Amino acid sequence: MALSAVADASSPAAGGGGPAVPYQFKDEPYSSHRTILDLAGEGRGRRLLDVGASDGFLAERLTRQGWRVTALERDAGLAAVARRRCEEVVVADLHEGVPPLSGPFDVIVCGDVLEHLAEPERALEGLARHLAADGAVIVSVPNVAHLWVRLMLLLGRFDYADRGILDRTHLRFFTLKTFRACLARCGIRVERLIPVPAPLSPFMAGRAPGGWLQAVQAIHARGARGWPGGLAFQFVVEGRRLAPAGARA
Repeated sequence: MALSAVADASSPAAGGGGPAVPYQFKDEPYSSHRTILDLAGEGRGRRLLDVGASDGFLAERLTRQGWRVTALERDAGLAAVARRRCEEVVVADLHEGVPPLSGPFDVIVCGDVLEHLAEPERALEGLARHLAADGAVIVSVPNVAHLWVRLMLLLGRFDYADRGILDRTHLRFFTLKTFRACLARCGIRVERLIPVPAPLSPFMAGRAPGGWLQAVQAIHARGARGWPGGLAFQFVVEGRRLAPAGARA
C-alpha cells in the first residue's frame, strides 16, 4: 500500500465531492486526531466547533474532554449520527459559504477539511469570524510534498487514491510553505505547528510486537519533526486571529 493512499481521515463531508463516508478515529499515539485532542485539552464547559465532523467520531471524544461541541457537517445522514454524540449539529456545505452559527467559539477545529474545498481561505476566514476574542483554531492538512509523493513524481506518477495525501476528493494541495501562507492570508498567527508522521499500523499491524511498533512510531515521529517538509504526512497547526492593525497599534 502506497503512503499516499494511507487513510488520513480527510472528510469530504464539509464540502468535498464524492460520497460521504464515515472515517475512523486514528488511535496511533502521533496521529493527527490524537494531536488535535491534545491541543484542544480540557474544555471545562467551553464551546468548540468541529468542522467537517462526519459522524461525530472526533466530536464525541471532545465532548468527553469537557467541550460543548457544535458539529458542522454536510451530509444529513452522518449529521444524524453526530447529533447523538455532541451538543449541536449544523448541516451545511461550505462550498456554499459559512452558515449562521451560534458562536462565538473558544476553539474551531478544521481537521483535514481545507483540502476538500475549492476556496479554503474564504471558508477559513468566514469560520474565524465566529471565534471568541482569545479563541484558537486547530487546522490540519496533508503534506503533498511528502517524500513518497516526490519519488512518485520523479517516476512520472501522480496517482489518486480513495484516501490519503492524493485522495481523489482533494481539490487543493498544501506544502509546509503554502500552508503557512494560506493561514497568514486568513489572518491566522501560527502559535504551534506539529508535523505528523504517516500512520504505520496499516503496514505493520500483526507484523511487529506492540513494543517494536511503538518504538518505530516514535522514530518515525522524530523524523517528521526533523524534516517536516519531506517526512511529515500531515501538519497540525494551533493558531489565533491576528488583531486588526488599529488594535495592534
